[in-house]
Amino acid sequence: MARSAGDAHPAAGEPLLRIESVAKAFGTFRAVDGVSLDIKAGEFFALLGPSGCGKTTLLRMLAGFESPDEGRILLGGKDIAPALPHERPINMMFQNYALFPHLSVRDNIAFGLRRANMARADIATRVAEMVALVKLEGLEKRKPDQLSGGQRQRVALARALARRPQLLLLDEPLAALDKKLRESTQGELMELQRRLGMTFIIVTHDQEEAMTMASRIGVMKSGKLAQVGAPRELYEAPRSRWIAEFVGDINLFDAESRLRDGHRLVIGTRDAGTLVVAEPRQPLGEVKFSVAIRPEKVKLSRRGPVGEAGHEAAINRLDGVIADICYLGGTTTYRVKLDTGGMLQASVINSARLDVDAYSVDQHVVAWFTPDDCVVLPS
Repeated sequence: MARSAGDAHPAAGEPLLRIESVAKAFGTFRAVDGVSLDIKAGEFFALLGPSGCGKTTLLRMLAGFESPDEGRILLGGKDIAPALPHERPINMMFQNYALFPHLSVRDNIAFGLRRANMARADIATRVAEMVALVKLEGLEKRKPDQLSGGQRQRVALARALARRPQLLLLDEPLAALDKKLRESTQGELMELQRRLGMTFIIVTHDQEEAMTMASRIGVMKSGKLAQVGAPRELYEAPRSRWIAEFVGDINLFDAESRLRDGHRLVIGTRDAGTLVVAEPRQPLGEVKFSVAIRPEKVKLSRRGPVGEAGHEAAINRLDGVIADICYLGGTTTYRVKLDTGGMLQASVINSARLDVDAYSVDQHVVAWFTPDDCVVLPS
């Protein structure tokens, strides 16, 4: 007997979700353009990208609210395209939560269970489980307008989890929360996902949020997947200049010349003079490229490189003056106007309570970093 969409289970070794060359156009605009992606069971996956990149359209196709023009979406090895949204073992938590204002917390959570014709006693048991799971005990009779933003978010999450879907889709679920509540909710979502062992896919434009929560991230640009990888891989080994600039802060210097020196490259740049960098893993060919250095890799001192790394760092020593300062509590970001004409950003940990080691605007400093701190990227 053929399995229904609600019975989808992957064969051993297969991904839970397989997206094969999926495309979706609205008129002449291709919102999603040939995306292929595998997601394993129990994975917390993030779709990250700027507004209009196609990430929400892709999520809506997984949920069944949009149909792909091309390609297939397989859940547990079964093509789910013919299945209606309520027939799929997938639930979606919307950005605006979409709670029913006239229903209580209990009835909002129970809504989908009643639509599925679950027995009344079983509904009561499941709702109680969900209320305890998201820590809403004592609020079951309240209406959405009697709840805080964080509490409404938990009701929406409980409703999405109540039918025990194989796949939970979260569309910018924390966007309406303030910074402190958003950070605490991130931790709660991660703990909940680990406890349930469920597969979560979150859509966000916030790269810090994606890197905090997800085990893997797919970065989308103009309807395509630009790179997929673990947070550390995306940050430390971006495949393009665009990824490097989108995921975190970065210093970029356009290369004008290069020479090979053993296992290193000696690169002449327009704004930072000559830099020595570790040889990239992939051959550069004849393409234009840039040298990238993350701000936290840049060290500052008043006299030059010091410590064990001093000899290596002395290879890349840049003189300049502090142009401006941004104090962020745990770190301070300094923008250094280099003698070579460029601008360099350095992020320094504030290890002392007072500013005894801080620098001031117009103060001369030496910026330094090792060849291994540099990444060579196609421009």
